[in-house]
Amino acid sequence: MLCVGRLGGFGARAAALPPRWAGQGSLQAGIRARRVSTSWSPVGAAFNVKPQGSRLDLFGERRGLFGVPELSAPEGFHIAQEKALRKTELLVDRACSTPPGPQTVLIFDELSDSLCRVADLADFVKIAHPEPAFREAAEEACRSIGTMVEKLNTNVDLYQSLQKLLTDKKLVDSLDPETRRVAELFMFDFEISGIHLDKEKRKRAVDLNVKILDLSSTFLMGTNFPNKIEKHLLPEHIRHNFTSAGDHIIIDGLHAEAPDDLVREAAYKIFLYPNTGQLKCLEELLSSRDLLAKLVGYSTFSHRALQGTIAKNPETVMQFLEKLSDKLSERTLKDFEMIREMKMKLNPQNSEVMPWDPPYYSGVIRAERYNIEPSLYCPFFSLGACMEGLNILLNRLLGISLYAEQPAKGEVWSEDVRKLAVVHESEGLLGYIYCDFFQRADKPHQDCHFTIRGGRLKEDGDYQLPVVVLMLNLPRSSRSSPTLLTPGMMENLFHEMGHAMHSMLGRTRYQHVTGTRCPTDFAEVPSILMEYFANDYRVVNQFARHYQTGQPLPKNMVSRLCESKKVCAAADMQLQVFYAALDQIYHGKHPLRNSTTDILKETQEKFYGLPYVPNTAWQLRFSHLVGYGAKYYSYLMSRAVASMLWKECFLRDPFNRAAGERYRREMLAHGGGREPMLMVEGVLQKCPSVDDFVSALVSDLDLDFETFLMDSE
Repeated sequence: MLCVGRLGGFGARAAALPPRWAGQGSLQAGIRARRVSTSWSPVGAAFNVKPQGSRLDLFGERRGLFGVPELSAPEGFHIAQEKALRKTELLVDRACSTPPGPQTVLIFDELSDSLCRVADLADFVKIAHPEPAFREAAEEACRSIGTMVEKLNTNVDLYQSLQKLLTDKKLVDSLDPETRRVAELFMFDFEISGIHLDKEKRKRAVDLNVKILDLSSTFLMGTNFPNKIEKHLLPEHIRHNFTSAGDHIIIDGLHAEAPDDLVREAAYKIFLYPNTGQLKCLEELLSSRDLLAKLVGYSTFSHRALQGTIAKNPETVMQFLEKLSDKLSERTLKDFEMIREMKMKLNPQNSEVMPWDPPYYSGVIRAERYNIEPSLYCPFFSLGACMEGLNILLNRLLGISLYAEQPAKGEVWSEDVRKLAVVHESEGLLGYIYCDFFQRADKPHQDCHFTIRGGRLKEDGDYQLPVVVLMLNLPRSSRSSPTLLTPGMMENLFHEMGHAMHSMLGRTRYQHVTGTRCPTDFAEVPSILMEYFANDYRVVNQFARHYQTGQPLPKNMVSRLCESKKVCAAADMQLQVFYAALDQIYHGKHPLRNSTTDILKETQEKFYGLPYVPNTAWQLRFSHLVGYGAKYYSYLMSRAVASMLWKECFLRDPFNRAAGERYRREMLAHGGGREPMLMVEGVLQKCPSVDDFVSALVSDLDLDFETFLMDSE
């Protein structure tokens, strides 16, 4: 009924946001009466000054993390989890004794919410809090709530209370579409845990779930584990590029940006050298997933994973990937030829393009052609300017303003975390965004969005306002300048704010489908759409000013930046197609027709084109196989939808308020409460085909796209 996998993490950029459950505590207190306060300072200024920090407040009341009173100390997690577990027991009794009807779904959602309030908050704190005691207490709370979720997933009485509702046709027909969808999602979560099976099979499903969790954890750890090689086996002149340990050299990554071809080649061959234990772990993980899928009624794990997505089934995904690959092939060959020419120019002795070459040489070509040295752009992208840009865009598009609020003592986990109130011009306060933007020791090096509390309509008629965290890793300001962003950092900021707006504007009745709690291939659409705004001169011109002189960023610099992103973009996209196809094959029909390495070799040759390197096993470093099993294609699909949205609604005028309102009404407002394709149809006013998705992605590669965009002012 509460499936951790469905609500589970989206990671970093290509994988994206971790929406889990949601924490509340006392966050609702005082919200109802509050509207816009004239004492809030302008958001741009708030981000370009050093934070005052609530540490100066020596005598004020300590509110606890996110305003939850219990969480003023690590021990509070135990109190919060015990309170949630007691409430869970009461709600389970209520669900089992209430006659089937809409009320059943409300109780299920409240049950989910009571656990989410602790689990989601703890999920964030366990990785982000600088104090070990808080991280450990949060970790323990996650384990405790996770155990309860497992119990609920196998509670037959609870399952039957929902089954009574969904097997009564008259009752089902009387439900509104959102309530019916949420009921079906809860049922789906039950059934993928095997609750509808007999006792023996149910136990097998539980055992398989536990095994899969353990294997996933082991595999993830192995994806980052360094390899080592005896020093004498490496040419002496490249050894200094790697870490030494006695008689060995440690290789902990691909060194993809290293200028020396031999350094990249050595790193690739050593880091990707097969590890027998990791290979066995992956094989067991894939076969266990297949066994579980078959046990609960699916022909493959991919069929199970894709239920409810835009793609709906693996056949559609493979059709999408194959058509995209066909359309890209000619462009990809041209990209590889361009890389080969650059390699021959810099290294005439060895001009064959190998898998370790594209990231480095495409960067060289970009720099040579377009002079897009980040340091030329950074002075125009102070953090305050970028936040002001977001504020202007959101205001003109959606009637939303961002206001900086001073957090109370103990409310934030680091003194440089900023708190934003999100306010609509007529609806008032919509929710809160906590901005954890700056680098610090032990902070994860990921740009992420976390749901701390999801929105839902409460029994008393009030709306539970959403609360999220945006986590970036920006440099701190210096004595002489505010925090300055590279173009890539600026785009990431816009991307993550797209997730936050999805959470803020998802006005669902149920927190189970709030905001970003939607199918994986739809979840990235709002965030990728924001990247298009970040690359449009009409938007950038509103805020990009030199932090010292006030001079606007020249138009030709934006044009060069946009065009540079098209360099080798077909080859980059082709690589993503290869990864996505590999993911589908691994999670398709079992037993696999070959070893995972043989399948990698075949798929690489078919979908990428660069030769497989003997004695390497890239799949053993493919960490997304855990979080994105059978769904790695999602980023490509989301980008296709975002591209279509951009061209249909915002290309002519990125500040079109009517288009913004339509986008909110048809898409953002529903979170995961409607079928994703219905939401896409609602905005585009047509039902896109696989060919439409492919065309949207390929047309983005055309070099004249941004030029046309800027000439059409």
